[in-house]
Amino acid sequence: MQFGIFSVGDVTTDPANGTTPSEHERIKAMARIALKAEEVGLDVFATGEHHNPPFVPSSPTTMLGYIAAQTKTITLSTSTTLITTSDPVKIAEDFAMLQHLADGRVDLMLGRGNTGPVYPWFGQDIRQGIPLTIENYALLRRLWREEVVDWEGKFRTPLQGFTATPRPLDDVPPFVWHGSIRSPEIAELAAYYGDGFFANHIFWPTSHYQQLIGFYRQRYEHYGHGKADQAIVGLGGQAFIRPKSQDAWNEFRPYFDNAPVYGHGPSMEDFTSQTPLTVGSPQEVIDKTLTFREHFGDYQRQLFLMDHAGLPLKTVLEQLDLLGEQVVPVLRKELESMRPAHVPDAPTHESLKAARDAEETAEETTEETRV
Repeated sequence: MQFGIFSVGDVTTDPANGTTPSEHERIKAMARIALKAEEVGLDVFATGEHHNPPFVPSSPTTMLGYIAAQTKTITLSTSTTLITTSDPVKIAEDFAMLQHLADGRVDLMLGRGNTGPVYPWFGQDIRQGIPLTIENYALLRRLWREEVVDWEGKFRTPLQGFTATPRPLDDVPPFVWHGSIRSPEIAELAAYYGDGFFANHIFWPTSHYQQLIGFYRQRYEHYGHGKADQAIVGLGGQAFIRPKSQDAWNEFRPYFDNAPVYGHGPSMEDFTSQTPLTVGSPQEVIDKTLTFREHFGDYQRQLFLMDHAGLPLKTVLEQLDLLGEQVVPVLRKELESMRPAHVPDAPTHESLKAARDAEETAEETTEETRV
């Protein structure tokens, strides 16, 4: 089980004191938060991809490369890489380069984003969102797995004899998660290829995501990748933690009420009762997170949103201390004790490489037997 954090990279005025960080300050803060995540023992840091204010992470691989140079253990990922408006060739090359720089500590989450205007900004039509996703991902897979690619599709110019460089580290492409909050077509795509499915369930009720994840699990088994309960599932959520529950509620309320992600809508009480948002003590965060397994089955990755809505860097770092020292160790122990032996861990570069090598050895053995 992997635990980590993801950032949407918003630049938001702190409602407690009226200050707004500069873009420079926010970008540097995101990097500091990633380093802190490793310091407190988390497994993953993920950044979103946005091309519009009030967000700053328009170049995730640049940021992750910077972080890779200063870390040793944490997996570097995205909480959305826009497969619809980014050229698959550029994605293939950027993430292969990042793989080499980070010694394999890289995966990514593909998605369509939540900003409609981004499509025309990059010359695409939002009405083609699903077809773009399917076609672009099919090309991306080939670019990582075939040294020379001849390809022709609907949405970009053809490729003839093209080789993406550099090649993936150890000829093992980064593991791919497909992120979605509403689209069964994306769950189907993840299941078809045997990839991971990430449900960032910070907005809608649990019942919606139970249906979406249940569908992905069924289709994963249908395509022969394993049993439904062996499908690779990730979940998102948000927590605000203080040693005392009431202190957490009092401190976080103005940030919630003004959050660009979900502020100016339902009350914090309604949100915490209907979604994974947890505001309270470390034990309350533990108790609520443990219910996710009851709703969705055994899963492989849990990411928390910790740094949005104008929360100052000092507060975010304090949150990470509480998460890493008091929450995650208990969750690791509890969830590991409940996980059946046949349910796999989250894929890593090393585990994927080992699986590839074992498969090649088995094929060689079979061939020798035939001879």
